Amino acid sequence: MATIVITADNFDTEVLASDKPVLVDFWASWCGPCRALGPTIDEIAAEHPEIKVGKVNVDDNVALAKKFHVLSIPTLAVFKDGALTGRSVGVQPKDSIVALLNK
Repeated sequence: MATIVITADNFDTEVLASDKPVLVDFWASWCGPCRALGPTIDEIAAEHPEIKVGKVNVDDNVALAKKFHVLSIPTLAVFKDGALTGRSVGVQPKDSIVALLNK
């Protein structure tokens, strides 16, 4: 499954009301580490159809970044049944991200 663009307009529907766990990548186009992590996020989306993967551009969605206390990017957040269940900050190896999803 491809990654989904998450915005303030679709966050509740795509993330909080999702029937699947959701991995949300808070990122920005000018962020080198975010660009480095991007292909890994895309691989996880392709390899794990049992989860939904979305990306929030923090420059375009400042209120969402503030709501979830995103102070550094990239920040990855995992939501299950509408609740934030895990997060990590910075570039992570794929196996660490998958482990975060499985907590």
